[in-house]
Amino acid sequence: MTVEQTQTLALRDQWGRVARDLRVSLTDRCNLRCSYCMPPEGLDWLPTEQTLTDSEVMRLIRIAVDMLGIEEIRFTGGEPLLRRSLLEIVEFAHSLRTVQGTAPDLSLTTNALGLDKKAHALADAGLSRVNVSMDSVDPEVYKHISHRDRLHDVFLGINAAREAGLTPVKINAVAMRDVNDAGLKDLLRYALQAGAQLRIIEHMPLGPRETWSRKNMVPQDEILDFLSEEFELSEAPRVDRSAPAQLWNVAPGPDHPGGTVGVIASVTKPFCRDCDRTRLTADGQIRNCLFARGETDLRGPLRSGATDLELAKIWVGAMWEKKPGHGIDDPGFVQPDRYMSEIGG
Repeated sequence: MTVEQTQTLALRDQWGRVARDLRVSLTDRCNLRCSYCMPPEGLDWLPTEQTLTDSEVMRLIRIAVDMLGIEEIRFTGGEPLLRRSLLEIVEFAHSLRTVQGTAPDLSLTTNALGLDKKAHALADAGLSRVNVSMDSVDPEVYKHISHRDRLHDVFLGINAAREAGLTPVKINAVAMRDVNDAGLKDLLRYALQAGAQLRIIEHMPLGPRETWSRKNMVPQDEILDFLSEEFELSEAPRVDRSAPAQLWNVAPGPDHPGGTVGVIASVTKPFCRDCDRTRLTADGQIRNCLFARGETDLRGPLRSGATDLELAKIWVGAMWEKKPGHGIDDPGFVQPDRYMSEIGG
């Protein structure tokens, strides 16, 4: 491929946005059953033959970085720690070079079960940081949401990530009314004491349809009012417009150091106009938006002998069709057919 050809390819859409951040789902399997993500009985996992092989994942990552201008990669699932070849994939991604001549920024979204055993190896392979999904520091609330009694393992994983230098550790918590909202202050206090950044996420319509409604979603303004009862908050300048979380500085208190807390208000204060993400599912589909109703197949052409340039052009075409926003407030909004665990975070 010539230099001229690579310069003409970019993951640009009709609204002027350019994707630089790739989310790669390595598996749809998970060892938790979080209520906002999937039914308590779980899902029918993808057959192995439908999941991208290691070499296929690596090839598409290379195309994304070498030909399409991707600068950041986040590995997701399901639960990416369940992918046996995770270390090899991270090591390969770290060996690539972006248009700036540096390795892509690599991160991982995980439930942290087993992270205590893999954190140092992941750091050595080139991973920069982790986002840990943890919706409560109360064992009973955590068990109610995840349908598993594993909170102790999450704490071990967070500690190991810090020791391995996978920082800043970001803790993701989905706020759900009358489920875990009363414990958000305790969660923030723990995060500050642990040197982590809590990011509270507005509950999005990406799980079982009966689990989401406007009335059980806790909006950003209510979250901030609640936290402000105990913590002194001041809004931080927004440096990166494409970052999903708006940050607030938290002043030191008698039982916690200072720090920051973020809120991802995807429903009430969407950041669609600044979105720079593209998504690759575990079965090789391109999603140009988390809430997209349609997908573009890369697995089929890849396995049928498509060249790198042909695959790159399919990807470019998929991103060009990206809509201006997710449309949750539109009267005709329809939730994606796939659940969050099948799409990738």
